[in-house]
Amino acid sequence: MTLNLETPKEIRASIRRGEWTKSTHGLAPGYVQANLVVLPQKLAFEFLLFCQRNPKPCPVLDVTEVGDPEPKLVAPGADLRTDLPKYRVYEYGELKREATDIRPFWQSDSVAFLLGCSLTFEAALLQAGIPLRHIEEGKIVPMYITNIPCQPAGLFQGPMVVSMRPIPEKRVVQAIQITARYPKVHGAPIHIGKPESIGINNLSQPDFGDAIRIKPDEVPLFWACGVTPQAVAQNAKLPLLVSHAPGHMFITDILNEELSF
Repeated sequence: MTLNLETPKEIRASIRRGEWTKSTHGLAPGYVQANLVVLPQKLAFEFLLFCQRNPKPCPVLDVTEVGDPEPKLVAPGADLRTDLPKYRVYEYGELKREATDIRPFWQSDSVAFLLGCSLTFEAALLQAGIPLRHIEEGKIVPMYITNIPCQPAGLFQGPMVVSMRPIPEKRVVQAIQITARYPKVHGAPIHIGKPESIGINNLSQPDFGDAIRIKPDEVPLFWACGVTPQAVAQNAKLPLLVSHAPGHMFITDILNEELSF
């Protein structure tokens, strides 16, 4: 099945009806997609502080009012309980289930955070002719838990997660320059080459997403990743945290270029 809808609103409506449950990669070209984190109000300030202290993996695009699932700044009229193709539900740090509708887990004191996603800068890389292997292979970008500690905030502490893309050596500088233009969606990579120096021992075994091929003339580049809150939730053993499933993002009404400088 393919979606031949033109606007983010139309695509979100199709997702809400259960017509699309796969990755959102390639949907609504040109529009910002976002990571999701849903927490109870009593943890919202600490998480916002965590994001403020760790803007590379957790760039905040919108925060909902308490108990209100509508992201009024980035997609008025949307419903964050139903408008992502797949969610993950963590209880006490353990992944308990995946769901396509989180209304049973949404509470009167729930607060939702939307965080910038690397799909925005990927569009710019592709436009510049820089190949992206996970797209070529039809896979979800590989993501890894590193040994890089995030700056803690209350209960929220733990390692940073990164996404990896192999870039032809002669295009590495260009890839850095392009992605640096998008600080609200992770910006420039945080590490280049030598994955073992950030605690990644085997690139063929990602913690999230899919393994991809790396050619001899390519260099692995690592970007801070919005899946970091899931790793932090596992570390903090929060009673309840709901997030997007990797690769299954929320599609906003914001154009990618609105987040560039």
